[in-house]
Amino acid sequence: MKVLALGLVISLAGTGYWYWQSNESNMAVKAVRLQGPLPAQTTLAPTPRSRFIPTPSTRRGFYSLDIVSDFTLPATKTLTFCGAGRNLYGQQDRTKIFRRGFSAVDQTRMVPGVEVWKDGFPAKGWKSALQLSQRAWIVYRGYFRDAFGLTWAENSEKAGETLYRTPPAAPGARPSPQSRNTLFQASTELSGGCFGFGDCPPGGMKNTYGFIFLDIENDNTSVGNRQEQANLYTYMIKTIKENVSPQTQVGSIAPVLHNSVGYSRAEDYKATPEWLWTMPARHTNNSRQRGMPDDIVGKSFGDYADFQMPGTYYVYPDFDYSIRHTGDGDRHWLAALLGEQEVNMKLSPKKRIAWHWLFNTQSELPNSSKAEHAAPPAVAEGMGIFYWFTGAYGALFWDDHTDLVPDQPSPNDPNQKGLGNDRNYACYEHYVHGLWRLFKHHSDLFNGRETYLNEATECSYDGGQTWYKYNANQLKTRDVPFVRAIVNGNQILIAATRAYAQQNQTSKVMMRYVQNGYSFYTTITLKGDEIYLGRASMGRSNK
Repeated sequence: MKVLALGLVISLAGTGYWYWQSNESNMAVKAVRLQGPLPAQTTLAPTPRSRFIPTPSTRRGFYSLDIVSDFTLPATKTLTFCGAGRNLYGQQDRTKIFRRGFSAVDQTRMVPGVEVWKDGFPAKGWKSALQLSQRAWIVYRGYFRDAFGLTWAENSEKAGETLYRTPPAAPGARPSPQSRNTLFQASTELSGGCFGFGDCPPGGMKNTYGFIFLDIENDNTSVGNRQEQANLYTYMIKTIKENVSPQTQVGSIAPVLHNSVGYSRAEDYKATPEWLWTMPARHTNNSRQRGMPDDIVGKSFGDYADFQMPGTYYVYPDFDYSIRHTGDGDRHWLAALLGEQEVNMKLSPKKRIAWHWLFNTQSELPNSSKAEHAAPPAVAEGMGIFYWFTGAYGALFWDDHTDLVPDQPSPNDPNQKGLGNDRNYACYEHYVHGLWRLFKHHSDLFNGRETYLNEATECSYDGGQTWYKYNANQLKTRDVPFVRAIVNGNQILIAATRAYAQQNQTSKVMMRYVQNGYSFYTTITLKGDEIYLGRASMGRSNK
């Protein structure tokens, strides 16, 4: 072994390979074969595509879930529907979303009287048709602000004024009017979620949603306010978890351990966990007077959260095929999708549930002031495939519009054009098609024994002379095809695409897996920006 200034060179006797490894944390591991022919290659069996005609661009406020056949998500994964337009079929066939890849539904999209009771107390003996794991509740800041007067939910700088709880009233005394304006009361009253399903336990209440997603979005605060903010977040999630069923999982859209905001820069891979996830609760000069208990001291929000929610909303430039996407600071739909997961999986072992929205989020970036631009077909389909190659536990499929009324005239107000009913929703069809390709045909691989290669996926772009293991940022900046793989026993499943490629563009990439006694090589030919998905049985190495 010879040590060089830039890294290590290691000779593996008898293999015909030399490996070069850089000391830079963001450089790839490169392997160069110096002698002998390449081993025999295995042809992948391409995954079928559903033959369907997407909803034409001229039709608005409508999409079809019948573009694919029935399939379900593996039991090891979860996908919550909080998209637009369940009303298009929910009353007629409320189970359809569960036969099109979704495993849970947010309470705002539930069928009244069947899945959730919304008008007072349920009728005697009534029970929800939903299993606990099929129920989800996004709790927005308005719940804390409007029902409990907690202005902190909108302005984090109010953290030092916020009451945890008020002391119990003396026997015979009236409760203090302030007792309701506390974080304890707001967190505790979430236990009443069982009423809507008719399954509150005898003699008490426990929330019986499968998932509670907190979406307060007040995590940004001044440095001097951080301890107060960390205390409140820690107390809130601990109190919520004390008032839910043992099966209920609780997490929050914020904080995340690291947010790349859709850019996937090299520096993201050197990120450290965000303070609000890790900062331990500590008493401040008046925290005891405001009701903070001693039992959360030394604990953090991240200690109590059941899952983390790293993900990124897209903006219009992410969908623009006419601009550059290969610079370190350039936006790139797939580098963002994968990079956010690659960074955060290293910062915490907690399960990951990202949010997915198929329209651009409102932003100051070009053509992004309104949410009127849908993800192009390959982006929508790719989200439904590549995301699951990161080993993520689940996703929350979200939209800012709820019900859809098809074929409505375009609004006269130019600021409302292309929004809600005035959008074309074919992107939903492409997303579900991606889910169908992956889980209809390969659910058996997601049984808890699979290995996600992620950045360890090894590829060659020069016919097998040199081999690289690249993270998402490196794939972006080197402008090469993206390839990711899952291994389960002797089975290998590979997803590949040349993001932003033009329709007549052809790309080739080789991929290999030479670990655990297997010797697998294959070549993938990509046409345009297609999302390739293929599977093979791997043979054992002869060495």
